[in-house]
Amino acid sequence: MPQGIRVDAIHGTICDLTGEKFGYFGWPSVARTESGRMYAIASGLRWGHVCPWGKTVLFTSEDSGATWSRPRVINDTPLDDRDAGIISLGGEKVLLTWFTSDTKNIANVENAPEEIRDEWRNAIDAIPDSVREKWRGSWVRTSVDGEAWSDFIRAPVNTPHGPIRLESGDLLYFGKQWWMPGMGDPMEHVGDMRAAISRDDGYTWEELGSVPLPPETSPKNLHEPHVVETASGRLIAMIRYQHSGDAKAYESFSLLQSESDDGGKTWTEAHHTGVYGSPPHMIRHSSGAIVCVYGYRREPFGQRAMISRDDGQTWQSNHIIRDDGPGSDLGYPGSVELPDGRIYTVYYQKPAKDVKNCALMFSIWRLPEA
Repeated sequence: MPQGIRVDAIHGTICDLTGEKFGYFGWPSVARTESGRMYAIASGLRWGHVCPWGKTVLFTSEDSGATWSRPRVINDTPLDDRDAGIISLGGEKVLLTWFTSDTKNIANVENAPEEIRDEWRNAIDAIPDSVREKWRGSWVRTSVDGEAWSDFIRAPVNTPHGPIRLESGDLLYFGKQWWMPGMGDPMEHVGDMRAAISRDDGYTWEELGSVPLPPETSPKNLHEPHVVETASGRLIAMIRYQHSGDAKAYESFSLLQSESDDGGKTWTEAHHTGVYGSPPHMIRHSSGAIVCVYGYRREPFGQRAMISRDDGQTWQSNHIIRDDGPGSDLGYPGSVELPDGRIYTVYYQKPAKDVKNCALMFSIWRLPEA
């Protein structure tokens, strides 16, 4: 595997609470409004990677991401609020996405560290099943100013960085089909990769088409995708491939690609890119290049990018944004382009090997010359 080519980058920190009991942050996204205000969003003020206490926290920057506000809690449902996404809807309006996880069903409290076990158990036992049913799902909220937020809106799909805004102004949400009321046991429901569209800024959604699976894979192998619209209107989707059970068609934690030329109604069969790293986030740069960032969870751990200058037909991969991660609990990068053409990428990783909590960090970098 090529070690990669380092890009010209500077690094900084959005929030580091590594000394706090509930100071873990993960799975961030970033957005920039027309005025230049930037928002970073994450699941934070949590105990760890898996725990019952996750909240959606928001940070703002008025100086192009050089400095950031303290974390402000936007969502604190009774369940674990995870994987927050944020996008600009034009002007100062923004849209927030996330999903709620029922920690009771995914983590055995007896495996929690002894010092937190009783608190963990009490937090789970305090939630009746009716409340779990009410809050379980994939969610959307909007805000006209980043201060006041709409009611909670259910979405039929989910992915860490949320939907994209098309040239038409509609929202295209390409994600994993998510549990909705009436579907039965959520632990038995495994969704495929599919698109949904909203023509009213996320208040209602219409499901479109799904991605055909390659041989020897199942929906359990495909997760956490992202999509970008090219200048021609083609949609390019990247999808995290993960081993599940006996299915090992490709390298785990690598990227599959699919395309749609009809607005997400039909998709090509997902095909392997040969690129290790996940989950993806893509933007169309002002130069015309498609930029996909992803976490790199083997040594040297860090954040990387792949670049296409021919609308996804070919990719230059393993551009190193940074490779000083102390371990594999990192990634989920997301990017926006700054006015001068530089790329601002946010992600999470530990600032040092001997700390428990992951911090939110950023890198500002330039595309390498073609």
